[in-house]
Amino acid sequence: MGIIEKVSGPLVVAKDMLGSNMYDVVKVGKSSLIGEIIQLKGESAVIQVYEDTTGLKPGEPVESTGLPLSVKLGPGLLGNIYDGIQRPLKLLERQSGAFIGRGMAAEPLSKSKKWKFVHNKDVKSGSTVGEGDILGHVQETDFIKHQIMVPHGVSGKIGRLESGEFTVDEVIAEVHDGSKAHKVTLAQQRSVRKAMRVRRKFRADEPLITGQRIIDTLFPIAKGGTASIPGPFGAGKTVLQQAMAKYADSDIVVYIGCGERGNEMTDVLTEFPELKDPKTGRPLMERTVLVANTSNMPVAAREASIYTGITIAEYYRDMGYDVAIMADSTSRWAEAMREISARLEEMPGEEGYPAYLPKRLAEYYERSGKVENLNGTVGSVTIIGAVSPPGGDISEPVSQGTLRVVKTFWSLDASLAGSRHFPAINWLSSYSLYTNALEYWYEKNVGKEFTDGRKEAMKLLQREAELKDIVQLVGEDALPDSEKMLLEIGRMLREDYLRQSAFDDIDAYSSLKKQDAMLRTMLHFAKLANDAVKRGANVSSIISTKSRTEISRMKAVRDGEIESAAKKIINLTDSEFAALLKEIDAGADTAKEEAKRNK
Repeated sequence: MGIIEKVSGPLVVAKDMLGSNMYDVVKVGKSSLIGEIIQLKGESAVIQVYEDTTGLKPGEPVESTGLPLSVKLGPGLLGNIYDGIQRPLKLLERQSGAFIGRGMAAEPLSKSKKWKFVHNKDVKSGSTVGEGDILGHVQETDFIKHQIMVPHGVSGKIGRLESGEFTVDEVIAEVHDGSKAHKVTLAQQRSVRKAMRVRRKFRADEPLITGQRIIDTLFPIAKGGTASIPGPFGAGKTVLQQAMAKYADSDIVVYIGCGERGNEMTDVLTEFPELKDPKTGRPLMERTVLVANTSNMPVAAREASIYTGITIAEYYRDMGYDVAIMADSTSRWAEAMREISARLEEMPGEEGYPAYLPKRLAEYYERSGKVENLNGTVGSVTIIGAVSPPGGDISEPVSQGTLRVVKTFWSLDASLAGSRHFPAINWLSSYSLYTNALEYWYEKNVGKEFTDGRKEAMKLLQREAELKDIVQLVGEDALPDSEKMLLEIGRMLREDYLRQSAFDDIDAYSSLKKQDAMLRTMLHFAKLANDAVKRGANVSSIISTKSRTEISRMKAVRDGEIESAAKKIINLTDSEFAALLKEIDAGADTAKEEAKRNK
């Protein structure tokens, strides 16, 4: 038991803490505020408190739990909304109203609800098990089987194993390690700051399909990969992450609102429970865990929220699920570290951030990956982190530290967002380092034509950008017809392919089948258009064709009808250009005859 010696915002210095360990959780003051030891100096401990320290004073007691900051993992996580230290916000609201009282605590998982546990047939009394092995399962939701695993650090022989209905704290099995018996329940505790062990990591070889055409086609992310979404205020980071949370082909979604504005998090907390999962037709919350930490919550809890979310993601990955984790935003997390570092009087790095900021960012993103778990299952954690650089300047330390470790960069552009272009991802400054690794998957599952089309579309967009710079100087009328046509093709790709509507039930999500059909049709039109211009066709006559109009309407076609619609448009394009070329040839013949007569 220690005594408070000094209070400095979220930092508390306590004396008489001999025997304490780094990162031990402590209860601070008479209100038992939750804190964590982050520095030890002799018999004194520096504690970061995850709650408001207003009213704390020297002389109040500090009690160490002797345990690291941990989360309780078990059935009942899905559909829940937690704060940064895994307190269930819905339950706290019922206890204290709209504002959470200081020192309030609540069980993260219901202690009274009974779950039906069914043990595996090949696991019985006397079986040898190791950490991570699956003992059985609980049907957590209609579509998610919650695997009950041997806790980490436990191995030995099964003494007893029962099936039936249990609460999360009731013993379902005993594992004997020599003379010691480990009691196993439906729930287990895990430290949040330590990554879970795995057998091995796999190479990224399968894309995470998001349904956003600019991502899946031009800048894909692999399952188990990492991505960064930097962008200024109002560029659409949160909307894009919500769209991916809803449509990405992951089994579980963990959404972390880290230090975001209260009204923005309110939208998330009210909209998510109402969203329907397009795969199952059930509420999306049945496969989602929300971790909410708004900007007016204690700053230290922001730092914990990131680790709480990634630990929950790893837990479901260990069951063999593909998990997507959305962190919005890591800039607020870094700001929390900067404030704590300043109060610790540490030597500041660039822009006041602690010198260890790049290391912390790397450690966080390195917890992603497609892996073989200790129990032999294969799962993945894909991390998509939003970054909010001041003024959209990505040269600042958080953006640069993130770019060093992530392999996909979706650069949000305020001017695109202002012109109502969603997703507002700039196709000229974004990149993905997964394209080569995923090429084989795309060729096998979509087609060689799709990967070739991706490269061709990127060339056209880059060439269009170069021409737009020239137009700024000389005007579009000074360009030859071939380059005017290229500008029109670039506009078609931008407006009819890359731009989607997050509020349209059909266009909000685009399957790979639809993306392939749309891209194939547009590039076919582009090829015929370029050939026609070389033969002397007028650009305005090409733009006014019916096939060009039909291409612009393809985004409104449903998946089941897209293939037939693409064939019709391609046939229409062929016939229209054949007629156009025939007209050109007829005109050329007439001109030749007139020239002969004039001679």
